[in-house]
Amino acid sequence: MTHTSKKTGQRRHGVIVVLTAVMLVVLVGLVAFAVDYGYLLKIRADMQRSADAAALAAVRDLIRQPDGTQDLDQARATARTYAKDNLEDGAFQVATSDIEIGRFDPQSIYSGVVLLGNGTFDTVRVTLRRNGSDNPSVPLYFARVLGATESTVQATATAVLQKASAIEPGADVLPFATPKALWDSLTPGDTWSAYGNGKLKDEEGADVPGNWGTLDIGPTDNSTNALNEQILNGLTQSDLDALYQAGRIPDNSLIDSSSSTWMQGDTGLSSGLKQSVLQIHGQQRLVPIYDELGGNLTGNNVEFKVVGWGVVTVVDSEWKGEQNTRVVLRKSHIFQGKLRPVDSLGTTGGTIDGAFTSPVLVE
Repeated sequence: MTHTSKKTGQRRHGVIVVLTAVMLVVLVGLVAFAVDYGYLLKIRADMQRSADAAALAAVRDLIRQPDGTQDLDQARATARTYAKDNLEDGAFQVATSDIEIGRFDPQSIYSGVVLLGNGTFDTVRVTLRRNGSDNPSVPLYFARVLGATESTVQATATAVLQKASAIEPGADVLPFATPKALWDSLTPGDTWSAYGNGKLKDEEGADVPGNWGTLDIGPTDNSTNALNEQILNGLTQSDLDALYQAGRIPDNSLIDSSSSTWMQGDTGLSSGLKQSVLQIHGQQRLVPIYDELGGNLTGNNVEFKVVGWGVVTVVDSEWKGEQNTRVVLRKSHIFQGKLRPVDSLGTTGGTIDGAFTSPVLVE
């Protein structure tokens, strides 16, 4: 019995040695996984933060120029700069194919953001890769014991320029009636003149008494002083209050540009507006665009159905009496949807393209 017990103990000792060896391999594997996986998570977090910063910075460059163009090359350059700076790696490469620029399709938000290739671009998607091709793969340490020497990591961020929600007090408006047919016939960069003696046309093409002139974006029968104030300082709360009280807008907090709004017109471009218009030469403004006339089509009683708002630059003006007064405007682009200019051009030097508010990450 003693001899048998000794052999049994030896066999048990051998089994423990084998189990210990197996467990050591497992433990080493777990340590390798924990350490290297944590390291990979840190690398990915750094890359994600950098991709976020690159997309948010680049998408701001999609704000259109005064002539309506967009500088896509500048957006790509900005994405690369921010990626390198945030990764503290001046050699980090971002492939052109990994900087995608397009128009956000809101219908795709729940199934993966889709970038459309038409219209005004408002979205930048940036992908950063450490894949052994564009940039070195991430080296592993403990995992080398198991034969894994490196791993690939990538991060993607997509930023969209938010379109603002409304025309609110402070919006830089220019209350000059602009026919939609004329607006549509122009391309960004083209100029036209709002003449003091330009005739309005009714639905049958016949001249209407009165002429192109100012709109009452506010109280009807605006005084010249009120129009000058609006040209220089923009829309006021009292303007919205007047439109609301007249039943022209559903509430007094904003003008919803996605809905048409009827506004009353004044005849001509009064010489009393000269000084205020001269002060905004070279600045951008929002002009109301109409497609239909209504009311009593005689002078001040004409009603304009405003169906959109366009961005224009006030190029020049001449004030030489009723037959030779004009304001030269340059078309930039039309806003689709709702508007909320951010800064007052006269006080901050901002841009009417502030109707694009700060960008947001959507993925």
